Amino acid sequence: MRVRWSFALYAAIVAMPAAAQSYAAQFSARILSAHNAARAEAGVAPLVWDNALGNGAAVYAQQLAMSGRFEHSDRHARRGIGENLWMGSHGAFSPESMVGGWAAEKRWFVPGTFPNNSRTGSWEDVGHYTQMIWPSTQRVGCAIASSGRIDYLVCRYATAGNMDGRTVGYRVANGTVPPYRR
Repeated sequence: MRVRWSFALYAAIVAMPAAAQSYAAQFSARILSAHNAARAEAGVAPLVWDNALGNGAAVYAQQLAMSGRFEHSDRHARRGIGENLWMGSHGAFSPESMVGGWAAEKRWFVPGTFPNNSRTGSWEDVGHYTQMIWPSTQRVGCAIASSGRIDYLVCRYATAGNMDGRTVGYRVANGTVPPYRR
């Protein structure tokens, strides 16, 4: 099935007008750049774009748009793959602002051992951000689908972040981890 979806997506992209192909290329570059800006600030290596992750994200984004539900996909169906979700009014947000919402969780973030990484005491308040800056994550693929009123962004990450007992944090210029401050 994966091969058929990849071929179908490839065929759809090849059949797209040049302007639509350009938008698709710009979308992936902009999403990747927004992720890598957050990662650079956190002192972790940049991500690379992964078309297979993007294809899986596209399928799931379309399911969300068709169903109107807003919930993570089954973890067992995407073993080792992390996932961030976003939704908002159709056409009202740029790719940078969508990812920026996740990056804004940094204000609650505390470096250390996951899941004890939130000033609020709830890892859910920083979970999108920690997935974005997870040190061992190397690849990302994202897609948007729309219900007409609502845009759904799905980003998939390999390897998955937010693993209990693992360290996540950032380093400042001199290589030290900043202290926790309230």
